[in-house]
Amino acid sequence: MEIIPAIDIIDGKCVRLSKGDYTRKTVYGDSPVEIARTYQEAGIKRLHLVDLDGAKAKKVVNLDVLEAIASNTTLRIDFGGGVQSTEDLKRVFTAGAAQVTGGSIAVKHPEIFQDWLREFGSEKVILGADVSNGKVAVSGWQERSDWDLFDFIDYYAEKAVKYVICTDVSKDGMLQGPAIDLYQELVKRYPEQSIIASGGVSCFEDLTALETTGVSGVIVGKAIYEGKITLSQLAEFSNVD
Repeated sequence: MEIIPAIDIIDGKCVRLSKGDYTRKTVYGDSPVEIARTYQEAGIKRLHLVDLDGAKAKKVVNLDVLEAIASNTTLRIDFGGGVQSTEDLKRVFTAGAAQVTGGSIAVKHPEIFQDWLREFGSEKVILGADVSNGKVAVSGWQERSDWDLFDFIDYYAEKAVKYVICTDVSKDGMLQGPAIDLYQELVKRYPEQSIIASGGVSCFEDLTALETTGVSGVIVGKAIYEGKITLSQLAEFSNVD
């Protein structure tokens, strides 16, 4: 199981929301590059970078943050938030992202998302399947779609999607533990996909519990900022060389 620290961006700063609520925002740092460097120095290889301004605005806003992190670290960056067109996607890849996560686009414009899978491949395009009360949430979790979570993943599993990041919105930023039962079910249903858990990680024991589910990765955000999990623990858990 790979440990993937998250950096969420609003106004160029590192923030965390509670349950995706933009009015419940905590700022943890003014320099995303410096925080990304601390992850790299700890031996972490991968970063989940989310443009929360972009997700809400439905267009990429913090491209400069992506460029700065990509040019100042060797982290493999998965970028999400506001990528709504093939042109956006190309700009994000040019700026240094190794992978792009598409959630809202996969719900609202499935034909575009499928084109991305065909043109760029399933190694570079990740399905974002964020769930709120059983339904897929979009637009920075400001909207809830009509898609049932499992129906949604079923649809894209048939389109050969390989990576799925699933965030339980009710858990995100709450430091109350991840939705273990959800990830057990996802891994059971989708043995051909790499399921990446996100939301709720509060301590090192949560990582151990998630590993037992068989998920391929886990995204950790607030628990690092709050000192609930240390970088040395993350690096140790990741079995980094």
